[in-house]
Amino acid sequence: MDWSKKVVLITGGTGSFGKKLTRIMLDEYNPSKIIVFSRDELKQHEMRAAGYDAHNLRYFIGDVRDLDRMRRAFEGVDIVVHAAALKQVPACEYNPMEAIKTNILGSSNVIDAALDAGVERVVALSTDKAVNPINLYGATKLAAEKLFIQSNSYAGGRKTRFACVRYGNVVGSRGSVVPVFLRQRESGEVTITDDRMTRFWISLEQGVRFVIRCAEQMHGGEVFVPKIPSMSIVDLAKSIVPDAKINVIGIRPGEKLHEVLISEDEARTTVELEDMYVVQPAEALWFGRDWEKLGRLMTEEFRYASNTNSSWLDVNQINSIISPIEQDYLAGKL
Repeated sequence: MDWSKKVVLITGGTGSFGKKLTRIMLDEYNPSKIIVFSRDELKQHEMRAAGYDAHNLRYFIGDVRDLDRMRRAFEGVDIVVHAAALKQVPACEYNPMEAIKTNILGSSNVIDAALDAGVERVVALSTDKAVNPINLYGATKLAAEKLFIQSNSYAGGRKTRFACVRYGNVVGSRGSVVPVFLRQRESGEVTITDDRMTRFWISLEQGVRFVIRCAEQMHGGEVFVPKIPSMSIVDLAKSIVPDAKINVIGIRPGEKLHEVLISEDEARTTVELEDMYVVQPAEALWFGRDWEKLGRLMTEEFRYASNTNSSWLDVNQINSIISPIEQDYLAGKL
């Protein structure tokens, strides 16, 4: 794909992911235009003041809940990366309708606006919490996934194609436990909810580059899942506060011991490639099933979970990942 001829729009463009994607796009891909779409004028101002300012960069104030605004923003856009979401689990539990309006109805608006404007490709960000969800955030992201995948069947003769990218926790992003442990380090005590807990982890840059790659390779209808390592929450705490006293406070409502990126029920349509899995659409009524020619179909009992993962980070590896995040924290950027 020749990105220099593409107009790229990022919903939720002032978030951690959106800022990183914007920076990489400006520095390495130089699209014809990048549109940062978000609802917070202050964050857009701060982003511009932080050096996100270029001749091909535009800031567009709007909310994914507003379909008319989405239609106006999508005019002339070729690629949409949908990163806007309410993602704080406690906030979604306490404000369920707000989560539904943004994560589900907002995603529906993105789909309608993309179809109406003739956008070529739409990549939506999902999460491991969408697999077998036990909290509202995960349920809304599962619903959003279903909307995006099935909307390929509505494209008809249009060129618009939809795909999702699903990955684990982003180290150091907003809402990550890493800044929490860094703050607790001063007291010498850290709190964890359960010492058996494991999580998938990916760096922000890895996530962004994976999304770019999927946007280039997608046919439509896929859920792309990167092969990423697992980490014990106890090892993470020890790497940040080596001599800390660990207080186990009990698992919170809506929280899992282990995360799953691909369930057994999805395994029958999942293809394994060298560094990722591709969950093909269950209904092969349109397109998106050509990946079987490029990789290996998984067995029905396959399950990609954080506690049975073959790739793990040890404390030294965790330290190398945490180091730049710690520098940002000390500099007041987190």
